[in-house]
Amino acid sequence: MTDTLLPCRILLVDDEENILRSITRLLIEEDAVTVETALSGEEALKLLDQYRDVAVILSDQRMPGMSGAEFLQQAREAAPDAVRMVLTGYADVATTIDAINKGGASRYITKPWDDEMLLRTLQEGVAQYRMRQENRRLSLLVEQQNAELAEWNTNLKKRVMDQTVTIRKRNEELSASNGQIEKAFQQTILAFSRLVELHGTRLKDHARNVTELVVNCATTLGWSGDKVEVLRIAALLHDIGAIGMDPNLIDSTGTVMTRDQFQSYRQHPVRGQAALDAVEELREAALQIRHHHERFDGKGFPDGLSGIEIPPGARIIAFADFVDRELGGVRTASALQAVLSLCKSKLGSLLDPELYEPMEGHILNLYQAAPERHKEQTEREYQPKDLHDGMVITRNLYSGTGILLLTAGSVLDSSKITAILRYYRIDPPQGGIMALEPIAG
Repeated sequence: MTDTLLPCRILLVDDEENILRSITRLLIEEDAVTVETALSGEEALKLLDQYRDVAVILSDQRMPGMSGAEFLQQAREAAPDAVRMVLTGYADVATTIDAINKGGASRYITKPWDDEMLLRTLQEGVAQYRMRQENRRLSLLVEQQNAELAEWNTNLKKRVMDQTVTIRKRNEELSASNGQIEKAFQQTILAFSRLVELHGTRLKDHARNVTELVVNCATTLGWSGDKVEVLRIAALLHDIGAIGMDPNLIDSTGTVMTRDQFQSYRQHPVRGQAALDAVEELREAALQIRHHHERFDGKGFPDGLSGIEIPPGARIIAFADFVDRELGGVRTASALQAVLSLCKSKLGSLLDPELYEPMEGHILNLYQAAPERHKEQTEREYQPKDLHDGMVITRNLYSGTGILLLTAGSVLDSSKITAILRYYRIDPPQGGIMALEPIAG
């Protein structure tokens, strides 16, 4: 790509002049970008006939005369390279979908918008347009060079092929970037959950156990993959608001807290939501976090919601959170049955009655004592160099500073073994790894 930015335009379409002025002010310092505005779809189409360098089109959906969806459908023909976006209210779901399907809109932005998010979205649209134009320029260059290959000698032909490889590699890197961003996002979520686990002794393994129960329960209930993923993130981070609080307060229970301590403790769901609200992709999970201490009878906190007023995900997290805290790391059969009986007594008051049946089997499976699963084998301590695929971890494995690396019952593979070796170099635990040899087939 050339160092000089490709000059281009952003076309803003809205029947309200104050909105056009507000968005124009956001773009005033953008390099090599000219802003054009139109008060209607008809006026905007005339501008598209006049200018051939429109990079981004941001159109309001609800306008008199030609709607945003209708305008974007025609704009798709007039300016096929432009990145199209729609500005819509929360209530315009159907028309927004129409704009995406017919007009090829790549993003929709809700009113009222966040200035920083809107500016970043428009900047990304311009960058995408410029990349398309640059790739087109490079593609045309390659075609021109290919036409001249017949006249070139072998050395010149090699130069062209090297250049083609470079262009192909660049396109592959661009295609892989979204996957890398998603992977980094998931690793960040996991890192946050590990920080929470380090904050109090009662929180070790807690997020992992709650997350496993929550995901299994939601799957049993037939939740879609996207909803389960939001719930998984909420479960991993449900105690993130505890960071910064007194660890002794987190490790205690409501029955031994003073009134002032309990008032401080009951703020951690709100703090958890506030901590994640700045990240748009985490806001739905943050709402589940806010309400995971509500009670089914309305006597919980922070908002005193009851019954179906409580978001379904928050009700599932509340159930799993209660079970894991009551067990407190004890995995005997008697303790497990006692907690299940306690759950039954709390149905309709603390817990959602509809969740006991889908939860019960997953609770038994998760918390059954590890020796019960491998009666015929003998647990041994191994050094990292002696691990191999198929071994079963029999006790939770922590790094030297207390980060949970693997939970009891994990089956080793090459990636897990590599991770263990890495942590034994940078944050070594004391002692070896308690594990079982794989059962002979």
